[in-house]
Amino acid sequence: QVQLVESGGGLVQPGGSLTLSCTASGSIFSVSAMGWYRQAPGKQRELVALATSDPIKTLRDSVKGRFRISRDYAKNTVVLEMNSLKPEDSAVYYCNAIVKATAEDGGGPYWGQGTQVTVSS
Repeated sequence: QVQLVESGGGLVQPGGSLTLSCTASGSIFSVSAMGWYRQAPGKQRELVALATSDPIKTLRDSVKGRFRISRDYAKNTVVLEMNSLKPEDSAVYYCNAIVKATAEDGGGPYWGQGTQVTVSS
């Protein structure tokens, strides 16, 4: 059993900053990638940022220069620093991790419960 626990969402004014954090715990052999997705009402869930174990970091174009993703590999934690937030960044943000529970496990995606980010004046 793997759990992803998120924290850090909330309400912020345009131009403000928020930091999201997510920690994976439970039966973990390895974590190959951790990242953040978001889903706004009426829209599909989209990738925001991803950090692999290589390490390779990916950010969607609309957040480049404003968001930063970092990982603590020893603690199985991923942090998303969001600056210069815009109303269009408002969404439920979900933590995602690709986790192997055992050495023989093929690995699978796990999701956090989601945290609301609202950017509004």
